[in-house]
Amino acid sequence: MKLYDMELSGNWYKVRLFAALVGIELELVPVDLAAGEHQQSPFIDLNPWAQVPVLQDGDVVLRDSQAILVYLARRYGGHQWWPDSAAHQGEVMQWLSTAANEIHAGPNVARLIDKFGYPLDKARALAVSDRVLPLIERHLSEHRWLALGRPTLAECAVFPYIALGWEGGVSLEPYPAIRAWIERIKALPGFVAMPGV
Repeated sequence: MKLYDMELSGNWYKVRLFAALVGIELELVPVDLAAGEHQQSPFIDLNPWAQVPVLQDGDVVLRDSQAILVYLARRYGGHQWWPDSAAHQGEVMQWLSTAANEIHAGPNVARLIDKFGYPLDKARALAVSDRVLPLIERHLSEHRWLALGRPTLAECAVFPYIALGWEGGVSLEPYPAIRAWIERIKALPGFVAMPGV
């Protein structure tokens, strides 16, 4: 199983984190975005969207970290991470959507601007962060985990860009419940870090 990645990508890290937590072995294939490898063969043949990460598992080729997480959990991770019931899947899925929307547009975009020099709207990224982080803080002040009272794919999807937010000037100082949740994730058996986490 191959994971095409860029080491500083939080989306790549979501997949690597989940794989480490459940003991899935991945062959990591670096993609040099600065050199444009993501826009050339062989990578562009796997993913015409020209984005990392991409997972290749035999004949299965998937792009998008949330889709890859669901695939790996369903195929290899068991119901602990991606539950079987529709209601429980919905509870986890709402957090995957939060990761792909508000967290992407908030802490992630702020990081893209400060760390990588992307010409994006920093004021908007901070405003989105200021809206979503208090909501997550309130939830985590009442729950140890994001969904189902246990670690699920929700943690793997939401954790990276919140933990990396400081690289975009997004402080977690006002959010003790989020900081405690981060430490709980770091204490999970098999946890792996990435630069900045």
